[in-house]
Amino acid sequence: MKLAPFSKKQLTVLTWWCQESRYRKRDAIICDGAVRSGKTLCTSVSFVIWALTAFECGTFAICGKTVTSLRRNIVTPLMSQLGSMGFECRLRSAGSLLEVTRGKRKALIYLFSGKDEGSAALIQGITLCGVLLDEVALMPRSFVEQAIARCSVSGSRLWFSCNPENPAHWFYREWIKKAREKNALYLHFTMEDNLSLSKEIVERYKKLYSGTFYERFVEGRWVAAEGLIYPCFREEELCDPPEDCERYYISCDYGTVNPFSLGLWGLRDGVWYRLKEYYYSSKAHGQQKTDEEYYRELCALAGDRRIEGVVCDPSAASFITLIRRHGRFSAIPAKNDVIDGIRYVGDAITKGEIRICRGCDAAVREFSLYRWDESGAKDRPIKENDHAMDDIRYFVATVLRGDDGFFVLSSRRNNTF
Repeated sequence: MKLAPFSKKQLTVLTWWCQESRYRKRDAIICDGAVRSGKTLCTSVSFVIWALTAFECGTFAICGKTVTSLRRNIVTPLMSQLGSMGFECRLRSAGSLLEVTRGKRKALIYLFSGKDEGSAALIQGITLCGVLLDEVALMPRSFVEQAIARCSVSGSRLWFSCNPENPAHWFYREWIKKAREKNALYLHFTMEDNLSLSKEIVERYKKLYSGTFYERFVEGRWVAAEGLIYPCFREEELCDPPEDCERYYISCDYGTVNPFSLGLWGLRDGVWYRLKEYYYSSKAHGQQKTDEEYYRELCALAGDRRIEGVVCDPSAASFITLIRRHGRFSAIPAKNDVIDGIRYVGDAITKGEIRICRGCDAAVREFSLYRWDESGAKDRPIKENDHAMDDIRYFVATVLRGDDGFFVLSSRRNNTF
């Protein structure tokens, strides 16, 4: 693995704990900022070299949102880089323990997932010489504080890295704003701190995001989500539906009292088009529909097309059961992480991976009204004008960004009972 020259900020990360450094007495380091700013690799390399330098044989931890993402984003490039530097690296215990040796020194580095409140129990009880928490802003506070509490060995240190979130986020308030009080070195990264990125790549990243996600991921700012959720959507970019498509899906946001929304999607030349839609508000019409009536609308929207799957609101258990009972379609419970899903949709619109066709009036209307809730500390959309938005999010998160094949096969297998 060949690296570009390190920037001044990356060199600070690599050496802050050394005897010659003016930061050597700090207890922790915090690296935040833009995506692709070069903070992750230099942080993880520095963490391991420090571990082997400070302790002859110690126990450490690297924590991330999931162990799978840790192995992909940190461990694999880290092992490659350390191997080129003469370190011996082995993954043990089904990939949850990284063993790094250099001469007579050894570091046992356990990998932990901090995905939810229950994750704190996974790390409880272990004694650590140091911990690296990657994407710490995505982890629950209970897990992070439990991981910190594990570092009770004399000389232990804490390492944090993340992309920005809401400025009311607990980590921003308790660690970044109080870095001096915590005796932590705080370094803010921009894309210019990653010397391996060409100007063309930097410009490409600037085109990928809009609104809040641009400010956070490109500018590296801790900003509150406000205004329109999809400022990247342009009504003038509506198109006519292509006549023949290679594949078809339908997405569904289920509602009885709330509106019910269906979207028909077709793939043509690498682009998914929202070809047609069905949208029904019982409040507007003064009458509720049954699941069977909604199923007939689903069939009418599908026509004689071969639909690979109906991506459904995962809470719509009765409608999913009805679809499977009829046996014509595969019902796929949607992936429903709201913030990730919103980001996926914004990316897909910006990249031209999805397009909205003329006649999808409900989707067009909601794109112009769907806004962030600015009253709370957490990012969340206002629960209004969001039903077509939800069915679009279900489709993008589950089919474009998800492993839809598993769900399709699973639901078809269920249809045989």
